[in-house]
Amino acid sequence: MTAPATGSLRVRGATLHYEVRGRGPLLLLIPGGAGDAASFDGIADDLADEYTVATYDPRGLSRSTLDDTEAEQRVDQHADDALRVLELLSPGEPARVFGASSGAIVALHLLTAHPERVERVVAHEPPVVEVLPDAPQHRALIARVQETLRTQGLMEAMAVFADGLRKDGDTTGPKAGIRLPPQAAARAERTMANLPFFVGRIVPSFMSYAPDVERLEAVSDRLVLACGEDSRGELPYRPAALLAERLGTELRHFPGGHTGLTTHPTRFGELLRKALRA
Repeated sequence: MTAPATGSLRVRGATLHYEVRGRGPLLLLIPGGAGDAASFDGIADDLADEYTVATYDPRGLSRSTLDDTEAEQRVDQHADDALRVLELLSPGEPARVFGASSGAIVALHLLTAHPERVERVVAHEPPVVEVLPDAPQHRALIARVQETLRTQGLMEAMAVFADGLRKDGDTTGPKAGIRLPPQAAARAERTMANLPFFVGRIVPSFMSYAPDVERLEAVSDRLVLACGEDSRGELPYRPAALLAERLGTELRHFPGGHTGLTTHPTRFGELLRKALRA
């Protein structure tokens, strides 16, 4: 793995840690969940053969520090952070963007708010549950997660959250037998340290976000919605599938489930490269 060039970028209310590899047109990778720039270590070097690959730690996670640690987290604010990275590394030139999970929500907002800065977006399982017909049920889930976090702690809240993301009728736990690549195992400690912030601040704000579907329709030729092959029926799959249907676009399938980027990096990177071109 090639060591990336690193830097820090001052934005409103935070200082972002970012990383850059390769040469060519800019490709911005936006991590999701409790992940940070290292989420893309499994694919960034290969993509850097064709692109200048940039990623960063979202504000409040890992090495991106907040001025006010109690500040509310908003999707539009995180999208503005992504925009500042684009302006720093690709001034005046539209860039390609990939976002995973909550990072895909950021990518969707960036596309609708600043379409002139984005050439193509690939959004993998953005959990924009407000587009679903049963959105009230998922609002109740997020409320239960927050109450459980307040009264019982992080691990119990994570269990409630995970249960709500499963397929209807699925009472099984995580799949056994999946061995994480060494890079993923090495960053697990930092990801665990990010979980309280993610569950307490990111989840309630991002999963109450409603994308502007009319604006997405206007730029649908620049948007690729993607899901994991193993995610069918799970909550993060459904919004992307519904949006693809409403926009009249193809829903692309990537290997693995919601975390296929981590569990199947080689094939995931290959399909991402194709999605960025087509």
